[in-house]
Formats: sequence, C-alpha cells, structure tokens
Amino acid sequence: MQTKKKEPIVGLIEGIIVLLIMLVFMGYSVIKLQLSPEVPILFVIMLLLAWAKLRGFAWDDINEGIINGIKTGIIPIFIFILIGALISSWIAAGVIPSLMVFGFHLISAEWFLPSVFLVCTIVGTAIGSAFTVVSTIGIAFMGMGMTLGVNPAMVAGAIISGAIFGDKTSPLSDSTNLASAVVGADLFSHIKNLMWSTIPALLTSLIVFFFVGRSNAHLNTASIDKTVSIITSHFSISLWAFLPIALMFICAWRKIPAIPTLFLNVLVAVIMIFINDPKTKIANVVDVITNGFVSKTGSKAVDALLSRGGIMSMMTTVALIVSALALGGLLMRFGIIDAVMTPLSHKLHSNGSLILAVLLSGIGVNIFVGEQYLSVILPGNAFKDTFKRAGLAPVSLSRALEDGGTVINYLIPWGVAGVFAANTLQVHTLSYLPWAIFSLSSPLFSLLSGVTGIGLKRLGEKRSQTD
Repeated sequence: MQTKKKEPIVGLIEGIIVLLIMLVFMGYSVIKLQLSPEVPILFVIMLLLAWAKLRGFAWDDINEGIINGIKTGIIPIFIFILIGALISSWIAAGVIPSLMVFGFHLISAEWFLPSVFLVCTIVGTAIGSAFTVVSTIGIAFMGMGMTLGVNPAMVAGAIISGAIFGDKTSPLSDSTNLASAVVGADLFSHIKNLMWSTIPALLTSLIVFFFVGRSNAHLNTASIDKTVSIITSHFSISLWAFLPIALMFICAWRKIPAIPTLFLNVLVAVIMIFINDPKTKIANVVDVITNGFVSKTGSKAVDALLSRGGIMSMMTTVALIVSALALGGLLMRFGIIDAVMTPLSHKLHSNGSLILAVLLSGIGVNIFVGEQYLSVILPGNAFKDTFKRAGLAPVSLSRALEDGGTVINYLIPWGVAGVFAANTLQVHTLSYLPWAIFSLSSPLFSLLSGVTGIGLKRLGEKRSQTD
C-alpha cells in the first residue's frame, strides 16, 4: 500500500525569513526603483518556487496553491472587467461628463476636497461598494480636480477615504458582512461597534481635507468655464444622465449583487448612447466598451480627462491581481502564513497587544497576499479563540479586522484594491497614500481603543451571544 508523502513543515523563523525577503525585494523594487509591481511579483514567485522545491514540496502542491489563490479573486476580477465597460459607456452616454458639469456649478474650489470626501462617504454608505464609488463619481471628481488645479493625489485620497468609509459602514458591503460573519457577530452590532474607530477617522479626514482645501482656496478657476463649454458642446449633458446613478441606488436598496447591477447599468448606458445619437453604429458602441472611450474635443486637457475605460483597460489590473493572488495562494499552501500567525495568536494576553497583533496581521496579509477578503478571513480564524479566552466580544475582533484588513488594501501597490484604484483614477498608489487619511487613521484609533479599553466590548455585555 502506497503511503502519502508528508508535506514539509515550515517553522516560525523560516516563515519570517521568507516573508522578510519578499517584503524587502518588492518594497525596494516598487518604492525605491519605482518599478511596476508585475515583474517583481513574478520574480518573487520564481524564488518562492525554487525554495519550495528545495524544501520538498511537490509540483501538485505548487499548482494547487496557485489555483486556490487565484480562485479567491475570480469574482472581483470579473467585476473589474464590467467596471471597465461601465466607465467607457458612462462617458459615451454623457453620465460622467454631466456629473462634472453640474459639479462645477455646485462645488467651489475652496470646499472641493471636503465636498469630495463627504459625497463619496454618502454614496458609499448608500450602495456599499467602494469600487463602484471610485469608478463612477470618483472619475468625475478627478476630472473636476484636475481642471481646478488641485493635486490629483489629494483628490484621489479624498475619493478613496470617503469610498472606504461608506463601504465599511454599509450593511450592503461585502467586506462588512464578511468581517461580522467570520467572527460570528451580528452585522448591525458590528457596524455599531465600528463607530469607535470610524467616526474619529472620519472627523480626522474631514479636518485634514478642510484645511488642505482652505490652503488651496486661491486656485485659479478661470479654466472652468472653458472646460464646461467644451464638454457641453461635445457630450449630451442633461439631468437624464443621472438615471444610471439613480438605478445604482435602487439596485443597492433592493440588495441586488454587484454583477447584475453592473450589467444593468451598462445596458442602460448603451441605450442612452443610441437615444442621444440614433445614428450610432453598434460596432462603434462595442469598440467603446471593449477598448474604451476616446475623447475628440480638440482640447488636450479635456481629452486626457475623458479618454478612458473599456474592458481592455482592466487587463493590466487583472494581470497584476492574478500574479499577486497566485503569490498569496502559494504562501498559504506552503503554510508560511500560518507558521507566522498561529504562534503569535497564542502568546498574547493584554487587550492592547491583541488588537495590535490583529491589526499587524491584517496589514501583513494585505502586503504578502494582496487580497482584502483574506486579510479579514485569515487573522479572523487565527485570533477568534484567543479573543474568546481573553473575554473580548466578537465585535472587538471584527472591528480590528476591518481596521487592519479592509481599509489597508487600498494602500498596497500590488493589492487588489490598490491596483484598481490607481489604474482607475490614474494616480499611483504611493502618490495618494499620504492623502488616504481614513485608511491611515483607522488602525491608529482602533489601537487606541485597544490600549485604553474605550469602545472595546467584552463578553457578557448585553447581547453577548451575537456581539
């Protein structure tokens, strides 16, 4: 009888060494050399495969790790493809140009950044999807900001901060539902407990954007009228352009999943294109959806703002995400992540150290795996029993998971959310990182809660069975 070969066991020190080598190489390549992350990630995968073979892992184990890693990102990847189609069809239908024109009349340069942040928080909370906020009104705000002369990195930071807050506090959000489900907490108890870190982070972001906006109050707005005139003369600008946006809210209210919502919005936008210009050929619409919209207004500035989108524009994002997820799948299959996290979860006792460990674990998974869902699932499973032994309620863990997991993925140049935001807004992740105030401050307020005990819910307090 043939016995199955035992898999090699990775120790704590070995796991830490492997992760540190990866971190140093990718960090140096992306931050110091300013390389695009795709090739560094592939090189790290090559080194990891060489290490795995030396350690005795079979090729079947390697293939299984790659497959399992990529499997977790199939739905997000498909959503990104649809978002590429949505962006180009919304521009062609006049939706995004209309948002820009009406926005110019409603928002002043002095209050631009705090306005962007607040609008994105409201829309994000209503629809529960940061990706959708970034790829729709986010693009319109980027166009407005560039016309006003505001630093694109600041605008991107305000958009992403608001979108993440909305995604994090909405009962419709996938990540919010996931965090509560992983630890076995009631969804609305989880959202309520999130406020101990999200409200301070919200106020901090608003204050920063308020003062930064005030410092830019002297911006030259003379080009706005010219830009509005060009957009109005080349695109169909009307209140009907807000129909797809209203439809998006309705779909969120009816709790329709992201994929059918995006399909429906693309369909409505296509119909609007034909209504705006009945002579439009089907082949032209297909080309817009596939290759993106190409603006031909004669103004280089406007054309640069509105020439984007399309399925093909997402292929670079998809390639990077597939590579990053494959790397994450290998790290999990080889047991490297567990080798580092599991011993850590059993050696911590104080509340502050527990919260810090969860935050660092979520950040670490984001860095090494690049997937925000896994940054919630892996630490959640690793620390669930430890929190219970410490007498802390599940919502205390789920809040730390969101503060160190969900919000951080947007700050990682090779993370799923970071890659998506950078490519959609056309601002490098490391450029907008200092201005993603909400993402930077959420872990700090979460840690403060853990150290002081303020807002840190314990077992036995009120609804202990669900909280």
